[in-house]
Amino acid sequence: MEKKNRVRYTIAFIILAILLLLFIVINIKAGSVDLSAGEILSILFGRNVDNTSASIIWEIRMPRIWAVILLGGALAVSGFLLQTFFGNPIAGPFVLGISSGAKLVVSLVMIFLLGRSIIISSTGMIAAAFVGSMISMGIVLLISRKVKRMAMLVISGVMIGYICSAITDFVVTFADDSNIVNLHNWSLGSFSGMSWENVKVMAIVIVITMAIVFLMSKPISAYQLGEEYARNMGVNIKVFRIMLILLSSILSASVTAFAGPISFVGIAVPHLIKNLLKTAKPILVIPACFLGGAVFCLFCDWIARTLFAPTELSISSVTAIFGAPVVIYIMIHRQQKLQ
Repeated sequence: MEKKNRVRYTIAFIILAILLLLFIVINIKAGSVDLSAGEILSILFGRNVDNTSASIIWEIRMPRIWAVILLGGALAVSGFLLQTFFGNPIAGPFVLGISSGAKLVVSLVMIFLLGRSIIISSTGMIAAAFVGSMISMGIVLLISRKVKRMAMLVISGVMIGYICSAITDFVVTFADDSNIVNLHNWSLGSFSGMSWENVKVMAIVIVITMAIVFLMSKPISAYQLGEEYARNMGVNIKVFRIMLILLSSILSASVTAFAGPISFVGIAVPHLIKNLLKTAKPILVIPACFLGGAVFCLFCDWIARTLFAPTELSISSVTAIFGAPVVIYIMIHRQQKLQ
C-alpha cells in the first residue's frame, strides 16, 4: 500500500509539473503580437532577435507569467491554511471576505496617496493589504466566537466581503483622478501590468512565507486530527492558530496587493489537490497546492487574455466559472456524507 501511495504521489507531481510547463509555454506564445516558436526560443536563449519582440517577451509576458505562478500558488496555499484553521472545505480568503478587506484598505491607501501625487511602493501595497486582511480576519474570528454553525460563519464572511466591495466600488467610482479611476480594473482582479520589480518583491515575501508554512507541516498534520491530539503531541494551540492566521493573511494579502481579489482559487484548488493525491498530508498537499494554484491561474489567465482578445476579462470572472462548480460539488458531497 505504501509503495502504491508513493507511485500515486510521484505521478501526481509529474502531472502538475508537466501542466505547469505546458501553460508557461502557452502563455508565452499567447498575446496580441503573434510570435513563432522559433522566435520565442531565440529570445529565451539570447540569440539575435528583433528588439521589439524581445521586449514583449521579457518585459511584458515573462513578468506576468512569474507573477501568476507566485500569486496563484500563494492563494491556493492560503486557502488550504484557512480550511485547516476553520475545519471547513469551503473556507477561503475570498469567501470569508479577507480578500475584500485587503482590497478596501489598498484602495483607500492608493487613493489617498495618488491624490497627493505619491506613488505607493510594492512593499507598501502588501503592507496595506495585510492590514485589510487582518481587519477582516479579526471580524470573522469575533463572529466565530458567537456563531457555532460553520455555515453561518461562511455566510457572515460573504456579507463582510460584500460590504467591503461596496465601499471600495463607491470610493473608486467617485474618484476624479484618472489614475485612481484605473483602480476599477484592479479591483475586479487582473494580472496585467506586472513588472520585474513587482515579481522580485512578491517572490521574497511568498518564498519566505511558504518556507515557514512548509516547516509547519507536522503541527498542521497533528492539528488536522483534532486540537486535543495536537496538544498532546506538544503543539502550542494558541501560537499555532495565530501562525496560521498570520501566514494565510500574508499570502492572500500578497495576491490582493498586486492582482486584486481573485475568487474560488483558494477553495477549489486545495480540494482538487486532495482528490488527486488521495491524502490530506500537509507535507504533500502544501507543495502540490502551490503547483496546482499556479497551473489553475495560468490556465485562467490565458483564457482571460485570449477568449475575447483584444478585450481582457477580469481574472476573477474566469476563476469563478471554473472554481464555482467545484465549490458546489464540495457542498453537495459534504451534505450527502452528513445524511
